Amino acid sequence: MTHVVCEPCYDCKYTDCCVVCPVECFYQDDFMLYIDPVDCIDCEACVPECPVSAIFAEANVPSQWSNYTQINAEKAAELKAIGGEAHITEKKEPKEGPNCKKAK
Repeated sequence: MTHVVCEPCYDCKYTDCCVVCPVECFYQDDFMLYIDPVDCIDCEACVPECPVSAIFAEANVPSQWSNYTQINAEKAAELKAIGGEAHITEKKEPKEGPNCKKAK
């Protein structure tokens, strides 16, 4: 089992969750964060840290966002191969784009 970052993170990239991850399984692109399902240990530490409630256990991903399970797996693998700043382990300034539901 793994955890999955879903649509609420799109264009609303907060990195609070990355700091608490004991296995550093978060990756990022310009629009959102992704969890590497290979490295995730299902500890749930990231879930309460997400200010937009975008992280779900794989079994509990809402049906409208079920495609994010595959998106996380594919994007995390792609970004992991790139390395560098794609691998995120520290808190950064939030990115609140025009599609961010939390942005005011």
